[in-house]
Amino acid sequence: MRTPSRAPLPLWLAVLLAAAAGPVLDAGFPDKDVWPLTFVGIAMVLLAQRGRRAGSGFLVGFVAGVSFYLVHVAWTALYLGPVPWVALSVLEALFCGAGGVLLTLAYRWLPRAFPTLLGRLGLLPVVIGGLWVLREFVTGTWPYGGFSWGRVAESQSTSPLAPMVAWLGISGVSFVMVWLVALLVESPFTVEVGSASRALLAGIAVALVFAVPAWPATTHGTTRIAAVQGNGPAGYFDNAPEGAVFDTQVTETLQIPAKERTGANRVDMVVWPEGSALPDPTRDPQTAEALDALGRLYKAPFIVGTITQRDDKLYNTSLQWEAGRGAVDYYDKKHPVPFGEYVPDRAFWRPFAPSLIDLIGRDYTPGTRDNVFDVGGVRAGISICFDIVDDQLLTDMMRGGAQVILAQTNNADFGETDENQQQLAIARLRAIESGRSLVNISTVGSSQIIGPDGSTISSIAPFKPGHMVADVPLGTTTTPATLLSRGIEFLVAGLGLFGLFAAFVGRRNPALLPLVPLQEPRRAADMKRPSSPRR
Repeated sequence: MRTPSRAPLPLWLAVLLAAAAGPVLDAGFPDKDVWPLTFVGIAMVLLAQRGRRAGSGFLVGFVAGVSFYLVHVAWTALYLGPVPWVALSVLEALFCGAGGVLLTLAYRWLPRAFPTLLGRLGLLPVVIGGLWVLREFVTGTWPYGGFSWGRVAESQSTSPLAPMVAWLGISGVSFVMVWLVALLVESPFTVEVGSASRALLAGIAVALVFAVPAWPATTHGTTRIAAVQGNGPAGYFDNAPEGAVFDTQVTETLQIPAKERTGANRVDMVVWPEGSALPDPTRDPQTAEALDALGRLYKAPFIVGTITQRDDKLYNTSLQWEAGRGAVDYYDKKHPVPFGEYVPDRAFWRPFAPSLIDLIGRDYTPGTRDNVFDVGGVRAGISICFDIVDDQLLTDMMRGGAQVILAQTNNADFGETDENQQQLAIARLRAIESGRSLVNISTVGSSQIIGPDGSTISSIAPFKPGHMVADVPLGTTTTPATLLSRGIEFLVAGLGLFGLFAAFVGRRNPALLPLVPLQEPRRAADMKRPSSPRR
């Protein structure tokens, strides 16, 4: 079996293809939400990487990364201008470039070390998928806690593939998507297999992926939740007087019908967004008094977001507030957003952009408390804004026995951009992944109550005041994704690395892979034909 290493595309065309792949990939995400285009974008990236050397592989990966992130996170430039937008995009693109080197090495080494049909169509796509997830893992954890935005699986919240996150988690679905595309991309280059067989193989692979059944997410009982979107001036740059957002939340909360205050319709809890209860009710008597009055009116605890200060440190905090008792529990956001909620290594970064760095006048401290509240016997997992993208925090909730997830957020600084739709899509996947209902409540939108199957139970129009009241199912199942947790991510990323290492060893030391035929007898015609020039 021949294993040509020649790139199918000249470098200039590969770079153009990579540049076009970014907008195509982004179109698979909300708000365009044309999810099949994500697969097309992945295919464009892989085709551009195939057959390259390390240097050109880095270039192709970098171009694909920067073209994707410049479109995907353009919302970061809404108020802060181009510097943070371009800086973030370039940083993430550097990781994509490094990932591109690994992909192109896999395309060069594996066909030489494992030139059989099984190696080309069996092992190679697995390694490519694993290396892609490895790159997503690194960008999601480093530096300063990483940036998990833009994983390819996050585009599938409304696709037939969404139920798979309950089985494999977000990283596992990313692996399956890239594996499938890598298999389809490699098939035409496997000339030993006839076109009819290739079409059959492709059809079987696609059918198997999209035929995965939904996890039977069981529920037991409900809790009646009211969630309030005040649509107040909650943006960091709104320069609104302190208490303005709180006033809008109070006003809209009082619009909840009186029938929800007594009898069978009485709500069990009221949920407000991130940063909605300011000044801090644990330090401001007037805010505390107002929350107490609302708690007595609705005879229910309030879950509210605020900013707390303890030991001269600031925290982005969610409080469980009960009338007459105050804050009976609290959760401090564990992963504040770097260069958004705090500036890491401020003295080092300030000289590069002093006017931008100085805009962030307060630094939040990472929290250490568990992220589950006991609200009247209901275990509620608490997520604050970008917490929703952190896989480990979801695992912590499930280990804490969460029956429902309360995702409090403030999207005001991103205006009417794709950001709030992207975040809502991730929240929808988290509901499916955990088998838990999820209340996504924002200061301005998009706010929805989502069922364990990803369906929308209730919603509030974006950028308008409103409230939701619903009987929310309480989850009792343990999905495979939450049971295995990040083990799935480590497994597939490890498969990618191990496969690449085995190929590196095998292509130089055939004796170390005695069970794999490293080369087949060449036909006489092949022996006379000069080899293609290497690129």
